[in-house]
Amino acid sequence: MDPGGCRLNGGGGGDMITLEDLESVSEEQLSDSPEEEEEEEDQGRLLQYWRDVARGHQVEVPTDMAEPIHQITTNNDGAHPREQVPHTLITRKEKCGEVVFEKRHYEKAHWACITVHEDTYEQSICYGFMKIMRYICQQNSAGSYLGMTIPIVTVVRTDEMHSTLSRAVTVAYYLPTQHQSDPPRPYDPEIVIEQWPATTVYTRPFTGATNELTIIHEINSLAESLDRPAICVNDSFIVAGYTNPAAAHRQNEIWFLERP
Repeated sequence: MDPGGCRLNGGGGGDMITLEDLESVSEEQLSDSPEEEEEEEDQGRLLQYWRDVARGHQVEVPTDMAEPIHQITTNNDGAHPREQVPHTLITRKEKCGEVVFEKRHYEKAHWACITVHEDTYEQSICYGFMKIMRYICQQNSAGSYLGMTIPIVTVVRTDEMHSTLSRAVTVAYYLPTQHQSDPPRPYDPEIVIEQWPATTVYTRPFTGATNELTIIHEINSLAESLDRPAICVNDSFIVAGYTNPAAAHRQNEIWFLERP
């Protein structure tokens, strides 16, 4: 399996744009506009919100993101529950009531993927997810909103010592069940539909920021927790981002892929 939105999981020095951030303003900030002007004003307000947050990470949010941002916000406002990527739990190791790691099996499935090479991890996932958002909302051969799934995952690559991340970051979106057999084609040539093989993964949850420092820390922490880390792929890892507007901290996971 080769896999954060502008960033699906929080930022390092400041807040990064997330679906959680987006949904947190979907009711309160969208309720004050006159009915006849509501949609246009909502789009402008949300776009400005994204731009304000992204500015701190040297990320530009273009004007054409207004419609996808608004569409994901309104479609996720209770009308379209998110589908979780299906998996089978094989085993779980706990210590003092906390999950040390889980071993899961994921069946083969289609994912929409884009690989980005920006200067920082945060910029790469931000730009990558904006393109994925366009695909989900409008730029696809089905011509419709495809539905949001969780987690959004990013594939990161490291050096041999697991001390630095590669600039190449792949952002991936699991196609909802109804689209798995015939995935809508992306209009963006940078997005590719890949069928990932059935995979066994070892996962460890963590909360808070996902940046280069925290990812390296979580990779090393999971490696220390596994009895046999050598059975896993050693230079490619997955950061899985979950969103929960009610949660005090953002929920993430680091995934190790078991070697075939």
